[in-house]
Amino acid sequence: MSLLKNVGTIGGLTMVSRLFGFVRDMLLARVLGAGGVADAWQLAFQLPNIFRRLFAEGAFASAFVPLFNRHMKDGDDQTEARRFASEILAILLPILVFFGAIMMIAMPWILYAFASEDLQADQQNYELAVMMGRIAFPYLLFMSLATLTAAVLNSLSRFAAAAAAPILLNICLISALTWGAMQADSEVTRQSTGLLLAIAVTTSGLLQLLWLTYWMRRSGFRIPFKRPRITPDVKQLGVLIVPAVFGAGVYQISRFIDLFFLSSLPEGSITFLAMADRWNQLPLGIIGIALGTAILPALSRFIASEDADGAFRLQSNAVELAMLLTIPSAVALFVTGSAFTQVFFVGGAFTVEDALITGTVVSGLVIGLPAYVLVKVLTPNFFARKDTRTPVYTAAVSLIVTISLNLFLIFSLGLGVLSLAIAGSIGAWCNVALLYAILARKGYFKLTGSVVSRMFRIMIAALMMGAVLYYLMPCADPYFTGSALERAASILSIVLAGALTFAIAAFALRVLDRETIGRLMRRQA
Repeated sequence: MSLLKNVGTIGGLTMVSRLFGFVRDMLLARVLGAGGVADAWQLAFQLPNIFRRLFAEGAFASAFVPLFNRHMKDGDDQTEARRFASEILAILLPILVFFGAIMMIAMPWILYAFASEDLQADQQNYELAVMMGRIAFPYLLFMSLATLTAAVLNSLSRFAAAAAAPILLNICLISALTWGAMQADSEVTRQSTGLLLAIAVTTSGLLQLLWLTYWMRRSGFRIPFKRPRITPDVKQLGVLIVPAVFGAGVYQISRFIDLFFLSSLPEGSITFLAMADRWNQLPLGIIGIALGTAILPALSRFIASEDADGAFRLQSNAVELAMLLTIPSAVALFVTGSAFTQVFFVGGAFTVEDALITGTVVSGLVIGLPAYVLVKVLTPNFFARKDTRTPVYTAAVSLIVTISLNLFLIFSLGLGVLSLAIAGSIGAWCNVALLYAILARKGYFKLTGSVVSRMFRIMIAALMMGAVLYYLMPCADPYFTGSALERAASILSIVLAGALTFAIAAFALRVLDRETIGRLMRRQA
């Protein structure tokens, strides 16, 4: 299957999941608002979710897929691949159970380290956060096992089931929030809804594991259970996975650091950042995660067969496609972030002021959107070569830059929660610069003149679109918080104006032509 088709499959289903996520966040804003129970819920949910993205979807998948593909290279014979997956499952399961038990026992102290001063002082909501955290943390166990199953499916070039699985999370959370929206608005309702959300999170993890296991077996692959043993393959995965935590998970590590800094900021800051990150995660998930997931198995096969030209072509196509999709998204959200947060979030316990703060944070986050996606696109080139150390060094530099900027922007300039967004974006660009420089120096990948020219033209087209949106925003602003019809009409006018402007500019600047589309559609492996 071609890169474009693979990304389309993964990205399309991810978009469905993200749309469900927007419905979830709209209900969340109206039922819980910002601060109080909302902050307690965000803190309780962040811990298992960050660990999931950092270790399961980030480090584990990045280290497991190249090794698994090496065992699959002998055609239809899956014996070695089954043995490898079985050995990894036998070690992974007891580690997850032990880690989960420790975290649940230590939850009061762990949450205290990340909680804001307001939440620490609010004993009732703090105890609620601890209870929600304990109920929700088994989600990490189920999702880590689901990630193993998804990695097998992706290696078999069956991307749809794994891409669709997160929809189950949002359906479970929406069900809990719908119950809360139907109750009388009170503190008791918000607390009860928070507990239901925690139950829904863990339930969704189990459902996703069952869903992926079903499709893996439908694909003819089964993972037998074995007694845990430290085999050479397990050792090799362990060697790769530790540095991969930093290399693939810099975005999530920065979210962990954000939790520390958020504890020093006013009440509601954690909610503002979480709501803003939803808009950043939409293109990041649809484009970045889809591209990274799609190219890693193919890159692993190219490199295993010593096809340097194929690997170079795939990497070049991935970078070009990433920039074509993310640069316009970043410019559009930078200019219109507050429009989207007002239209979708204002109502119930979430005020216009809350939405405007969230919109400002969106603008800060999307400065780094292309960089976050490029990290997802460039790191597979290292992982496919079983080099998980190099991304560690680049990630470490990125984190140092991010932390230094946080200290300066928060405590010297007093930019509040916006500081976290800007610092993370600049740190991500530093990571991209280092990753690309190392790839180019080692001869693994270097941008061609035609790709650089096309990227420059994409930027020009996106800036032209941004200028149109900038002048359109004041005209549509009075309708962002109006009736449902006015909100829909105002946001639709902005989306259509932006899309039409970029399309015309891209056509005039020859950003896309028949040759480019044909190259992206060509089968990659």
